[in-house]
Amino acid sequence: MNFSLLIRVKFFLIKQPLIIKLFFLIIMIAAGGFMVTSFTNSKKTTLQYQTEKAIKGTLIVSVTGSGQVSTSNNGTVSTLATGVVSKVYVKDGDEVKAGDKIAEVDLDLQGQQNAQTALSSYQSAKNNLDTAKANMYSLQSTMFTNWDAFMKIAQNGTYQYEDGSPNNINRALPEFHIANDNWLAAEAKYKIQQNVVNQSQIALSAAWSSYQQTSPIIYAPISGTVSGLSLQSGSVIVANTSTSNSAQSATKIASVKTKALPTVSINLTEIDVPKIDLGDKATVTFDAFSDKTYTGTVISIDTAGIVSSGVTTYPAVIKLDVESDSILPNMAASANIITATRDDVLLIPSSGVKTQTDGEAYVQVMKNGKPVDITVEVGLSSDTQTEILSGISKGDVIIIGTTPVTTKGGQGSNTSQSPFSNFGSGSGGVRVGGFGGR
Repeated sequence: MNFSLLIRVKFFLIKQPLIIKLFFLIIMIAAGGFMVTSFTNSKKTTLQYQTEKAIKGTLIVSVTGSGQVSTSNNGTVSTLATGVVSKVYVKDGDEVKAGDKIAEVDLDLQGQQNAQTALSSYQSAKNNLDTAKANMYSLQSTMFTNWDAFMKIAQNGTYQYEDGSPNNINRALPEFHIANDNWLAAEAKYKIQQNVVNQSQIALSAAWSSYQQTSPIIYAPISGTVSGLSLQSGSVIVANTSTSNSAQSATKIASVKTKALPTVSINLTEIDVPKIDLGDKATVTFDAFSDKTYTGTVISIDTAGIVSSGVTTYPAVIKLDVESDSILPNMAASANIITATRDDVLLIPSSGVKTQTDGEAYVQVMKNGKPVDITVEVGLSSDTQTEILSGISKGDVIIIGTTPVTTKGGQGSNTSQSPFSNFGSGSGGVRVGGFGGR
């Protein structure tokens, strides 16, 4: 219908009675329905099936998690000393042993005060240890003296028969009990003092460590390879304090990496953590070099979990099988922990397994170009594949999905024609002149 025809119809309807206008309205509504029906009927929708063949292969079931490289194979070289570095004994990549010198510092006033205070504490701890040992020796002497006195009484003819058996009747006398109690009390005091000596030894070791932290010499805390050392002669080390706490904290100087294999801490969900066990194998990738895959073993599972923002995660530690200088502390990592494997089993894509209302599993198999439902028994499943124990065979074509495809009908069937297209043309359409006696 063209524009000029619409104008002619408009002026024609203006001049007609109401009944003629309603008649035209009904015809136009019917014509619109006719066009919609013709267009709709010209479309046809069919299903296109996506299929995969059932195959024999190895099924690997795993759980995934993300985390980072831990620092369990790295020690920190730190110091509380402040001042100017006068000498550096090592460089990055050098091998050191625990106690080796790393650097030496000319202490400033604050550094000297800290070192003297720490040295005083160390000397006090050493004096306490010497005093505790002296008391222990004294108590040991008393214990032996009381033991000797008790044995003389116990072996006396009054408290022991000639054949060496005890005279329990006379041993009930106070004299025997006093000697026995004196010996037992002296023995108990001696054992208590032994614990005091051990405690004093621990306190001395702690005081020595504190003194080493403040002393002009910076020592290696463990044996390994030095990394991250940026000191040089003339470098200044200042006190490291925070605004919330006036206490001085140690300044990190370098790191020492041991020969221990790297470990990765992975966070698992509460659903996945019951599935893994100590000793499970894992594959690990790192964001820094995702093209490489490392293998490892689960060596720790924290079943207590960590709650953050209402979400509970369970850290699992994976020890890698090989050492690599490229793997650095705190690198982001992802891991697949293998919980089960099945060799030479029948596998299909997991998307092909469906469940009936009664809970039974089934698959759709293409036979003679048509889908057929077949009940199956399923085994283990991974994220992508499912083990089929019975019901189908290798090579069966499994429907894993469908896609609706809409196609057009026959030639000309998708076109529509308005009954007013020949309005007033004289070629079978409705003519305006048919009304009003013209």
